[in-house]
Amino acid sequence: QVQLMESGGGVVQAGGSLRLSCIVSGSFSLEHLAWYRQSGGTEREWVGEIHTHGYTKYADAVKGRFTISRDNTKTTGYLEMNGLKAEDTGVYFCLGRRDGIEHWGKGTLVTVSA
Repeated sequence: QVQLMESGGGVVQAGGSLRLSCIVSGSFSLEHLAWYRQSGGTEREWVGEIHTHGYTKYADAVKGRFTISRDNTKTTGYLEMNGLKAEDTGVYFCLGRRDGIEHWGKGTLVTVSA
């Protein structure tokens, strides 16, 4: 059974940094990895993604501050977050996609204190 698990969330002061990980268990690879976040009662918001050949793109709100990467085995993905702001607070989810199959992680909470 394939599972994705996020880790690395926590409480950080504004201006600080965190690195989230998305770890795959089971027979799956993160050919396409996206990160989303959700706070309060809002809809899940797309943060950014990395494509099969390494192309990345980001939401305007995080561009220049966040970086998405993967390890060479494509079984672990990362979201490096710098210059964190209070509005970055939320639960962060990873989404892995391969051959039309998608798997979501259960999320990790990031809290940025002002």
